[in-house]
Amino acid sequence: MRYEDALAYINDKEKFGSRLGLDSIGRLLELLGNPQDDLKIIHIAGTNGKGSTSSYLANCIMEAGYSVGIFTSPYLERFNERIQINGVDIPDEDLGNITSLVKIAADQMVKEGMEHPTTFEIVTSIAFIYYKEKNVDYVVLEVGLGGRFDSTNIIKSSMASVITTIDFDHIKELGDTLEKIAYQKAGIIKQNGLVISYPQRPEVRRVLETVARDKNADIFFTEISDVDIIEESEFGSIFNYQRDEDIMKNIKISMIGQYQIYNASLAITTLMMLRKKGILDIKNDHILKGLLKTRWKGRLEVLKREPIFLIDGAHNVQGIDNLKKALELFEYRNLILGIGILKDKDVDHMIETLIPLADKVVVTEVNMPRKLDADVLAQKIEKFHKEVYVKRDIKEAIDKAISISNKDDLILFGGSLYLIGEVMTLVKLL
Repeated sequence: MRYEDALAYINDKEKFGSRLGLDSIGRLLELLGNPQDDLKIIHIAGTNGKGSTSSYLANCIMEAGYSVGIFTSPYLERFNERIQINGVDIPDEDLGNITSLVKIAADQMVKEGMEHPTTFEIVTSIAFIYYKEKNVDYVVLEVGLGGRFDSTNIIKSSMASVITTIDFDHIKELGDTLEKIAYQKAGIIKQNGLVISYPQRPEVRRVLETVARDKNADIFFTEISDVDIIEESEFGSIFNYQRDEDIMKNIKISMIGQYQIYNASLAITTLMMLRKKGILDIKNDHILKGLLKTRWKGRLEVLKREPIFLIDGAHNVQGIDNLKKALELFEYRNLILGIGILKDKDVDHMIETLIPLADKVVVTEVNMPRKLDADVLAQKIEKFHKEVYVKRDIKEAIDKAISISNKDDLILFGGSLYLIGEVMTLVKLL
């Protein structure tokens, strides 16, 4: 199958829809020889920070000399980003060839009277086959949605179940309380497994501890007290880490924001626990180098300077609050905010949090059916009596933001991961 045909097949969302559950992905992978059973996997679930934590883990393990597959979603610029080995995207040819195999299996399922696999089930299967074919040492596997019924949870076991911060998002699918959401995320915990969690709210912690106990799994929480922050700036952070006898000094990360310090600490705790249990051979020096090298597209990423051009993919309450706090690390005269939001997100919270910080606002639209109309968004924003411009076309929105800025200003585009992916591509061309 040609690369273009593979993408068309994968992205035929109208035909495939979405489905929570494991029966379909289970049969699909059975027909493909269950490649996931031959992989050593670190499984990542949570509301925010999954991609960053996955990247921290993958980079540290790579520094120890291993080959590492990393599976994440969504992509920002190109589909192939979702499936990587040692930081390199899956080649077009491999994607086409493996998609052909998956299509044969999917067609067989339909002949058997089953529903056609969903897009995410197809992509997950492609990743498992690719990682097995390339014989990677380890896979860092990010959950798509939730955990308990997510396609990635078809795996029978994992080296560790890693839970990043849990907050409100995807309420319709996961539940309207933190306890319900936590229960879904905790679904990745395996019998007799190892669980490492980000510092959590008490009600979330109780759920994770209960599920771990029921599964006879060992659970460890990264604590706020494990971290001593030395320095934070718009260029990254420096901190110390100490947990029992495990001590690391002057840890440097290039990713911006205090929450990234705790994502990095979650990765450190995970690697330390895997080392203690004899599962992974990794030294502190590998961890230090891996953390410093880690970048993650679209998360408080500075694309240009003079003026600073910043993008961030925050799209839920916790993410927006973290973005607001991180903006305090930057020095600028005026904040020009470019914003586009999906209509099923917490639009009002985004506006109430970000708009008061902005001096000028450029409203645009995400190139998706779920987009919030620019005029509707602008009307909500204008209640704050701001200088508001509407540019539905993203390129025109970027041009407008630049034209009304000075070199000592800060331009921020955000509101949706799907928006900033296109912004990133266009800004690179300037």
